[in-house]
Amino acid sequence: MQFLFQLGGKRAGIVGLGSIGLEVAKRLEAFGCIVSYNSGMKKPSVAFPHYANVCELALNSDVLVICCALMDQTFHMINKEVLSALGKQGFIVNIARGKIVDEKELVRCLLQGEIAGAGLDVFADEPNIPDNLFELNNVVLSPHRGVFTKHRRQLYYPKYQ
Repeated sequence: MQFLFQLGGKRAGIVGLGSIGLEVAKRLEAFGCIVSYNSGMKKPSVAFPHYANVCELALNSDVLVICCALMDQTFHMINKEVLSALGKQGFIVNIARGKIVDEKELVRCLLQGEIAGAGLDVFADEPNIPDNLFELNNVVLSPHRGVFTKHRRQLYYPKYQ
């Protein structure tokens, strides 16, 4: 089965509009997405619509991109309620921290067809990844490599140059 998805025109919700989330928003906007966000506080300098509740953001998104920090308040923030709000046509992309998403619930939703798909760069128990995710054709897995940029290596790991 071939899986096709066109990004342009989709409603993209970003959870966490810090420096990374803002860069993601700019790129999604360049692809023709309608961007909105959820963040601890509304950012007055940002023109994107703000949702105070992540579940409301999911309800009004086709793609939910997780860019927030892992804290007590964000642990399993993406749970059954949020995934249900995202719906059968919705996709989740997690580039933040694995434990922000209730991974067991995510796997269940993917297996049951309760969401359309996922792009995952992080996992709850890295490097262990749920076996079921490897079997799904609507999931893209990445080995959490985004952190290993040349600049970051030079800054934090100079002895590995």
